[in-house]
Amino acid sequence: MQFSQQGPYQIQGLSLEALAQEYGTPLYVYDADIIERQVQSLHTAFGGLKHRIKYAAKALTNQAILKLMNKNGVELDVVSIEEAQLGLQAGFAPSQILYTPNSVSFKEIQEAVALGLTINIDNISILEQFGNAYESSVPCCIRINPHIVAGGNAKIQTGHIDSKFGISILQMKHVARVVRSSNIRVEGLHIHTGSEFLNSDVFLQGAELVFDAATDFPDLRFIDFGSGFKVAYKEGDHVTDVMELGQKMTQAFKRFCAEYGRELEIWFEPGKYLVSECGYLLANANVVKTTPSSVFVGVDTGLNHLIRPMMYDAYHEIVNISNPEGAKRIYTVVGYICETDTFGYDRKLSEVREGDVIAFLNAGAYGFSMSSNYNSRLRPAEVLIYKGKAHLIRRREVLDDLLRTQVDFQV
Repeated sequence: MQFSQQGPYQIQGLSLEALAQEYGTPLYVYDADIIERQVQSLHTAFGGLKHRIKYAAKALTNQAILKLMNKNGVELDVVSIEEAQLGLQAGFAPSQILYTPNSVSFKEIQEAVALGLTINIDNISILEQFGNAYESSVPCCIRINPHIVAGGNAKIQTGHIDSKFGISILQMKHVARVVRSSNIRVEGLHIHTGSEFLNSDVFLQGAELVFDAATDFPDLRFIDFGSGFKVAYKEGDHVTDVMELGQKMTQAFKRFCAEYGRELEIWFEPGKYLVSECGYLLANANVVKTTPSSVFVGVDTGLNHLIRPMMYDAYHEIVNISNPEGAKRIYTVVGYICETDTFGYDRKLSEVREGDVIAFLNAGAYGFSMSSNYNSRLRPAEVLIYKGKAHLIRRREVLDDLLRTQVDFQV
């Protein structure tokens, strides 16, 4: 359980229940100390190499979080032109932003070039168009699909042979011909096998494939190994040992650089690793409903605010922060959406009473960023705990927000 030792259900000495009372529920709360701890762990693990940490902005795009990353020496990985614009608004320089889109039009690629971003290309068609438009005047990175199955749920496995992501490792000779014929300056190679890989050997397996491919690209400045570092969602979960990975990758990368003939930079793109454990979604227990087979706790949030359990079968620890000493009982925790939006089946919680505050842990990554207005529900507020103080970093939506982009029509 990632709570401060200062007391039960507190962050930096602030009571989560008191925050729920002050800001209302549902409410996302983020602990800046955990983000800074995770950042430092990566800088330490890869400190023996010239490295850059590129935060995967899609995990959590609030401007306050982006500014905190920037302050801690983290750069940015974006997958859309809008994420890039948010990064620029947050103070990142264009040179600090890696743009890695998938299935976008060439027009969006051109927008990214105009902004001065580092362009990561993941299909041969776009690579050919890129070469025809820019030749060597604009450098690029190439994303390789290693044909490695790694990651948790199938929806976050990005490096297997049937994945839509990246250019097949088997097509590298074709890519090299396109690069030569169009005089394209390739400054980086990129690989991402998937989220939540289980051991460093899988990571190193992908690295060796990239090292082999690198011999066809003499102008490299960096190699980007993506991320996928796993954090624990429940007691006993496997986690990525980043210190072990850092030690093995440092040895392998230094050998590669010696063979390549010069020192390159090594890049990583963590998202979940940096922000998952910092986040808590607080909700009110609206109803406790007994049926012949179950006891349901119905809360004032749902898949519209935290879709990971429904989309990925993801596990989030759930606790009753209003009654920590209550007798343990078995509940199925469900949302208020007109779908089967179950957060957890048969969970052992301290006895839940209507009105209690329920907390979903590890909700920082792909929580608010994947939220929606389904059922015309409003999205929650966000609060950042920074240096012992609570800061409202996104207000709660109101009905006018649902209508803001609609155009009046008279029937």
